[in-house]
Amino acid sequence: MKKIEINGRIISSEHEPYIIAELSGNHNGDLGRALTLMEQAKIEGADAIKIQTYTADTITIDCDNDDFLIKGGLWDGKKLYQLYQWAHTPWSWHKALFEKAKELDITIFSSPFDETAVDFLEALDCPAYKIASFECNDFPLIKKAASTGKPLIISTGLANLEEIEQLVNYLKEIKVEQYALLHCISGYPAPVNESNLKTMQDIQQRFDVVVGLSDHSLGTEVSITSVALGAAIIEKHFTLARADGGPDAEFSIEPNELNSLCKQSKIVFSALGKINYALKNAEKENTKFRRSIYVVENMNAGDTFNIKNTRRIRPGYGLAPRNFDMILGKKSKIKIKRGTPLNWDMINND
Repeated sequence: MKKIEINGRIISSEHEPYIIAELSGNHNGDLGRALTLMEQAKIEGADAIKIQTYTADTITIDCDNDDFLIKGGLWDGKKLYQLYQWAHTPWSWHKALFEKAKELDITIFSSPFDETAVDFLEALDCPAYKIASFECNDFPLIKKAASTGKPLIISTGLANLEEIEQLVNYLKEIKVEQYALLHCISGYPAPVNESNLKTMQDIQQRFDVVVGLSDHSLGTEVSITSVALGAAIIEKHFTLARADGGPDAEFSIEPNELNSLCKQSKIVFSALGKINYALKNAEKENTKFRRSIYVVENMNAGDTFNIKNTRRIRPGYGLAPRNFDMILGKKSKIKIKRGTPLNWDMINND
């Protein structure tokens, strides 16, 4: 069983799904709101808070070239630099966020977007690193994060199979043992009919890794479904209210939805159970309601069992119905009263 461990919490397909509330830019530039988001995520049952560690200058450059202009989608017309200025979580907040997580007893970790961010997060004792989809082919960044010895969670949105193979081979090359791959559709929001959750199963089977889902679809249905297909990790963007706006608000879930996700994913996981053909505790009292073979007419010793004096009926105290053809034509050893469950001792096998 492949597993990773973050802050003492084992994460694998054999454990309840690990629910990550992604704050991203939903703090809307307000530290107080960021702290409230953390409090609410804890209340609703999330296992971890994830933030992002970058500045506009560490992730792009301020440039007016057409390459740096966003065309279409939620952020149409903005320059990349403008988007990241708007959405970033100030580094000056990070210490307060990590301290708040300790106070709340909830795990916090981050997505670094360059090597300086890793160094900065190490000083805060960040327990794990998330590599975003858009950076999953940035091997120098991955190597830097891996050098800390902390577990890595890597989203695979935008990556094709060949690129995922290259990523896994690189992780083996640099001897990363604790990592998970998250299936991800990097659309904002991601259409449900493009979720292709079977791809997540294929990743698990091909590469023998812990898998999960970074879900940008609206609602929680896709995330909950992923648990039934083996997701050990679910990451969802989280906001107090979509109506408050913000760079990620449109595809983020609200507190009641996070609560539902946490509860429902655990129910689905519980329902998966294990391979077990034995009689379940909930079934034991109901075995008496199965069909069995009963004598339905008074019989004397020596009478022949036939389809008139014996029937397959409920309850289940007699011989199993599969024996019915075997007893037809045989004779009774004893006198049998109507309504008696038939057993082998009553049948003459001579």
